[in-house]
Amino acid sequence: MQLEDLRVVLNVAEFRSITAAARHLDMQMATASAAVKRIETALGVELFVRTTRHLRLSSAGERYLPQCAEALSLLEQAKQTIHNDLDVINGEIRIAVSSDFGRNLAVPWIDDFMTQHPEVTCRVHISDSNIDFYRDALDMALRYGPPADSNLYGFKICNVPRLLVASPSYIDQNEMPQQPKDLLSHKGLFYQLQEILNDTWRFFDDERSYKVKPKAYCAANDGDLVRRWCVAGKGVAIKSSLDIANDLLSGRLVPLMQDYKVPQGELWLICSSRQTITPTVRLLRDLFRERTQAVLTKLVANGVIDASILEETKRK
Repeated sequence: MQLEDLRVVLNVAEFRSITAAARHLDMQMATASAAVKRIETALGVELFVRTTRHLRLSSAGERYLPQCAEALSLLEQAKQTIHNDLDVINGEIRIAVSSDFGRNLAVPWIDDFMTQHPEVTCRVHISDSNIDFYRDALDMALRYGPPADSNLYGFKICNVPRLLVASPSYIDQNEMPQQPKDLLSHKGLFYQLQEILNDTWRFFDDERSYKVKPKAYCAANDGDLVRRWCVAGKGVAIKSSLDIANDLLSGRLVPLMQDYKVPQGELWLICSSRQTITPTVRLLRDLFRERTQAVLTKLVANGVIDASILEETKRK
């Protein structure tokens, strides 16, 4: 009996479908079906009751598979213990990254990591949408904001200032906004998650907070596209300073209304469970902290963000 066949069977039980399990495991349905057949033949019992439309566990499957899942978990933990003891840096990095930060910074950093550790392979999921670790076959995600689910585990990488920005060409053709209400006459570039359009911007200064809703000129569910629109001079946007760091340092984008602050974000490396926190993951965490610190330091040196962010990051 092959362990890989057993993993297939457990996925079929989870999804209640051979087709869905095969899709999740990135294999042909016939391959998954053959794995189920081999396990059932080896046991001499049927683990599933099949009809033309449904698949469910048989009474034998209900008794057998939970114990198998526990056994496989123990085997994986034992393997992980050995790797932790030996500080083995290998295996596949299965990580989700946002479109903007991922393409412009995180993926190049991961490429450097893989050059240093040739036994590591990589599978990257680039999307700004919410992810499902199990459905998307991921171990970790680099995301703005802490874990929303208590079953997940996360490492804070750094605090991230967010900025109101526009291109020099846009500013040349439009009056420079001095205070939040001035933005009502400007073209807003917004991020949209499914049906939710993030078109209300919040600012604050030493005295009070402000809320303003500029005209929605362009909106997209892809942060990188919003950044590209902004660089092209289509309007004003609020962006993470990390996402647009290269644009800020090159002068393709400039910060606006710096007397008014935008609520800052936090960058986190979120893991699907403690069992997925391997020596490789810890090294990646340290790499992300080191590289983000270097980017933020450049932004401070160029007067784009306040130096206090570096002290806040050191205290994380």
